[in-house]
Amino acid sequence: MATEVLLMADVPELGKAGEVVKVSEGYARNYLLPREFAAEVTPASLRRLEKLRKERAELAKIQLAEAHAKAAKLEGASVTIRAKTSNGEKLYGSISAAEIVDALQTQGVTIDRTQVELAEHLKQTGTFEVPVRLHPEVTVQLKVWIVKE
Repeated sequence: MATEVLLMADVPELGKAGEVVKVSEGYARNYLLPREFAAEVTPASLRRLEKLRKERAELAKIQLAEAHAKAAKLEGASVTIRAKTSNGEKLYGSISAAEIVDALQTQGVTIDRTQVELAEHLKQTGTFEVPVRLHPEVTVQLKVWIVKE
């Protein structure tokens, strides 16, 4: 027999927070309700969900504003990384996202290495445009110069 529950969090392959879904009683009783992924559909749970939505929306606004502020710092910024080369242009190793983050930190800008979207490590000298995703809606192109040591 199925029962209706209100999802309080996103549950993979079931639904997003705020949706009312039908699940088996055992799944609801043994998994969703104890972990607070869902609540019974009552006026109180609907009010609780609305409060959570407002808090998440406010947090999302703050995170977006912080991302725009950091994007303004990174706009037009560039980093120079010195590396050993073998035949003029080819590097002995490669330049990873972590090294780009370290170079940015020396300039006073702190980002997480997961925000640097390198398709593959940089393996030669030159100038590269590297995308930095600060927020799902905010991406900045960072100029990376790799020069011979």
